Amino acid sequence: MARARTGVRALGAVLAAVLGFSLAGCSSTGGKRAEDARKASAAAGKAVVDTPRWTFAMVTHSGDGDTFWDIVQKGAEEAAAKDNINFLYAKSDEGQQQAQLVQTYVDKKVDGLIVTLAKPDAMKAAVEKAVAAGIPVITVNSGSAQSKAYGALTHIGQDETVAGEAVGDELDERGRKKALCVLHEQGNVGHEQRCAGAKKTFGGDLVNLYVDGTNMPDVQATIEAKLQTDPSIDAVVTLGAPFADTAVKAKRAAGSKAEIDTFDLNAKVAASLKDGTLGFAVDQQPYLQGYEAVDLLWLYRYNADVLGGGKPVLTGPQIITRDDAGELEDYTKRGTR
Repeated sequence: MARARTGVRALGAVLAAVLGFSLAGCSSTGGKRAEDARKASAAAGKAVVDTPRWTFAMVTHSGDGDTFWDIVQKGAEEAAAKDNINFLYAKSDEGQQQAQLVQTYVDKKVDGLIVTLAKPDAMKAAVEKAVAAGIPVITVNSGSAQSKAYGALTHIGQDETVAGEAVGDELDERGRKKALCVLHEQGNVGHEQRCAGAKKTFGGDLVNLYVDGTNMPDVQATIEAKLQTDPSIDAVVTLGAPFADTAVKAKRAAGSKAEIDTFDLNAKVAASLKDGTLGFAVDQQPYLQGYEAVDLLWLYRYNADVLGGGKPVLTGPQIITRDDAGELEDYTKRGTR
């Protein structure tokens, strides 16, 4: 009997070994090979689908030199390469010019449009014309409140009010009493919502400061003057990564001890979080906004898929601190966070 059991064990071991080898062989020659091929194609900028060569266009409200939008664009371009999409990109920080760019793409009869609605009133007619022309539209980053009403399939981004509320809570946890919220683009409804959200949940006093975001020396001088005249300010919140470093310079020039915090993440912000120059950052994952916008348009054209169920697809907010910066630093250096 003992020998019989041993034989059964031996046979079982042989069968298990054969089955394991078989599965490993399938993985290495099938699934793994397919995955390696997919990665190689994506790295080479080659499509991994055989759907038609559709043309998608993205029009944002980015100004020149804004690294945030470089990350959004990178995400969109990498999704486009994967999805066999001819991707076009244009930008203007002026609402009427942005609307004209949208109209240009409508006239070209693109197969899909991705737009931002930082200045929704200026964009309303252009977006509605695109929808009326049968062009599917997805809004990203700003304009979640207007997206559905204008006829867009869905909105991808963070809820700016919720993001602001998260900032107010974080300031409270850090024991701050008076904060400065620096708005660098007048007329941008998302920026107003961020500061209003922070003011709603912050237990201390929050003051809005408007600056000319196209003129960094002026931004620094304005923040510096405010810190000099009001030494009770113990926190400065900027609404974009490029402005965080300028706020740090203003703080030093003013001799202030205020903590500098910011919305958005880039390589400089990650490094500054890591060394303690910045307190925290609010990440809304811009790469994901660009990538998912293209992917969702492709899914709609290919399979009539729509995500969100009538609600925005949220990519943030995520509070990033010194503890998180090291893990994300490599991603920021390659331009995807």
